[in-house]
Amino acid sequence: MTAPLVEVEDLTITFPGGDGGAGGVRAVDGLSFRLPPGRALGIVGESGSGKSTVAAALLDLHRGTGAQVGGTVRVDGLDVLAAPEPRLRRLRGGTAAMVFQDPLSSLDPYYAIGDQIAEVYRVHRPDASRRAARARAVEVLDRVGIADAARRARARPHEFSGGMRQRALIAMALACAPRLLIADEPTTALDVTVQAQILDLLHDLRAETGMGLILVTHDLGVVAGSVDELLVMRAGRAVEHGPVGEVLSAPTAPYTKELLAAVPRVDAAGPAAVRELSAVPAPRVPARPAAAPDGAPVPGEVLLEAAGLRREFGRRGARTTAVDDVSLTVRAGESLGLVGESGSGKTTVGRMLVRLLDPTSGTLNYRGRPIGALGERELRPVRSELQMVFQDPVSSLNPRRTIGESVADPLRAAGVLDDAAIVRRARELLDRVGLDPAWYHRYPHEFSGGQRQRVGIARALAPSPRLLVCDEPVSALDVTTQAQVIELLAELRRDLGLSLVFIAHDLAVVRAVSDRVAVMRAGRIVEEGPVDRVYDHPAHPYTRGLLAAVPVLDPQVAADRRALRAVA
Repeated sequence: MTAPLVEVEDLTITFPGGDGGAGGVRAVDGLSFRLPPGRALGIVGESGSGKSTVAAALLDLHRGTGAQVGGTVRVDGLDVLAAPEPRLRRLRGGTAAMVFQDPLSSLDPYYAIGDQIAEVYRVHRPDASRRAARARAVEVLDRVGIADAARRARARPHEFSGGMRQRALIAMALACAPRLLIADEPTTALDVTVQAQILDLLHDLRAETGMGLILVTHDLGVVAGSVDELLVMRAGRAVEHGPVGEVLSAPTAPYTKELLAAVPRVDAAGPAAVRELSAVPAPRVPARPAAAPDGAPVPGEVLLEAAGLRREFGRRGARTTAVDDVSLTVRAGESLGLVGESGSGKTTVGRMLVRLLDPTSGTLNYRGRPIGALGERELRPVRSELQMVFQDPVSSLNPRRTIGESVADPLRAAGVLDDAAIVRRARELLDRVGLDPAWYHRYPHEFSGGQRQRVGIARALAPSPRLLVCDEPVSALDVTTQAQVIELLAELRRDLGLSLVFIAHDLAVVRAVSDRVAVMRAGRIVEEGPVDRVYDHPAHPYTRGLLAAVPVLDPQVAADRRALRAVA
């Protein structure tokens, strides 16, 4: 009988301090599983379920952090928790490698991509020359689909798109031909076509090398066509474990059923796109404060109108056009979805709509008033009515300020409410987005990625805006939290008349929240119309390609689609 590649028995992990008192916080509680060589295991669950904590424990990355780790973890026969540091260093990156969730923070911004990969190779192959290490870096970059790998190896991380940075991290992990690859949310925040490419790449690498794979994700669609077995975690425990097809088609645990019910469906319209979860409380929506200005727009009134927007970057003689001749209209109470691949220009459009970027040319009108050329002083009264939820909750929150202070800042800037009212309003907003108001005095580093994203949403809602531009607001959230946020946005639109521009790579989520959708490619809108018409009868080949790349929950359908992409 072949020995398991990974063997975890009764794993417990407790972090010191926190609300758990002197005993700390139990993040993983009695978890056991095995992974045979060459097989793939998916670990799924909501934020805070402990899935990434388990992934880190496989390489004993909790060592020296103060965490108490118990039980047994064996990787390729090595007792990881008892291994000395020199043996662990050989394991990490050699026998087993990890692809972390955030490719930008995982890469050193000061060094070329190829140099960083070559460094990893030389750590585990000390006899290799610099030339051999650089050649290996180019080889693995080429293997993960980086075009012109020899030239791109000299590029730095900021010169790569999000999908290319993720490929670079996978290349780094493959440098020493590991037997086990641990991928922690490797497709989070990637558009659907790049996500499909990354998943196809992992499948092909497994087929070629025979390596084992542990795929950690909150997206059940990602694991459906990528793993053999599925482990569902909740509050540090395994609630269901079995073959992926059986778990997805006939789940036995109520929690697994709730996760599946919360998955947005690209083939359903309106409320059916996200089914209601009885276990998930509906968000509460407080009324607009009495201090809100009068003259709210009438439903259906043209709120924001952009015509011929163009945005260029770079110096004279080396200009790059990011957005080219984009025109769109947003009406009061309406939600407009904006979709497209990374680099399509959708985020640039969103930033121009709220005047965080100035258009190079074109016109921008808010309620009939030109605002595209207004100076900062003239624009200030409009700022509170046009707000944005940013994609990266880590960099958009000040690490030195509590989350309550961050949410309260726009209220203080408005100068309308007194200090006590500001604190009450900030706590209401935290409660609205599903966070405990008692966490007002906590700092961003004390929250998960999904929780930090909710803080960003609360801050954008603070000045009671009339138009909210949401740039990937749910890309880092698990499916049940996505369902809550989608329901929250629906209630805000209904009760406050809020208008939305919803920018996302997840086409299923866009369908759930949008009345109309605009599809962008290479800086231009290639298709626009009512969301049901565009999704059910796409006219442009690019739109059809995006829809075909959306993950599905049926492993056999996912395998069939992968086969079609391989011959395309």
